[in-house]
Amino acid sequence: MDKYFDISYFWGAFPVLLPFLKITFLFVGSSALLGFGIGLLVAIMKLSKNRLIQQLAHLYTTILRCTPSIVLLFLVYYGIPALAKLVHIDLNDLETMYFVIIAFSLQFGAIMSEVIRSAYLSIDKGQYEAAVCVGLSPFQAYRRIIVPQAVVTAMPNIGNGLISLLQEGALAYTIGFIDVVGKAELIIASNYNTHALEIFLALAVIYWILSIVIEQIFIKVEHVFKKGSRSVKV
Repeated sequence: MDKYFDISYFWGAFPVLLPFLKITFLFVGSSALLGFGIGLLVAIMKLSKNRLIQQLAHLYTTILRCTPSIVLLFLVYYGIPALAKLVHIDLNDLETMYFVIIAFSLQFGAIMSEVIRSAYLSIDKGQYEAAVCVGLSPFQAYRRIIVPQAVVTAMPNIGNGLISLLQEGALAYTIGFIDVVGKAELIIASNYNTHALEIFLALAVIYWILSIVIEQIFIKVEHVFKKGSRSVKV
């Protein structure tokens, strides 16, 4: 009878799983970049003086933040091809990664819109007025005074959002996406669903390390921006 826990399966999982991290990094990085762009646009809409634009932006955020990741993933995976089919466009052969990136970009964008908006509103408006009074153009005031301080405020939440994106992205295997989690599922299936504990423990270790590294990177970046923001305050 096989041992319930066999350490050799734990150690043996790493050489097989680690090469698939590049796929995980690719979709997480792409989703983060696109999501941040969406978040910036939505944040600008929320700060607009036009009430209709504000309401549309808040509606987007509410819908996306209230939709579970796995539900959103399936809506995008099945919904976009269905909508495309109405205009006679066949997306059935499109790579699964594109649907994963779209789904998580939309969700990450909703989160980032609130992070960016709250970071901007946390800066005293008097600093902008003072910067303009001493001769800076509005663009220079934002670039040298407002943005560096807003970045410092937003940095911890951006880091937490990126870690959440990494962890929520693990659900992508449910639509057949093969990254590090999808590969772990394939390994378990090839073992006839035995020794799943060892494989998932190895996977957990990988995610623990990645989360800690991301956290430490953002802490160091935040310290750099804090030094810079102190030197540019008016």
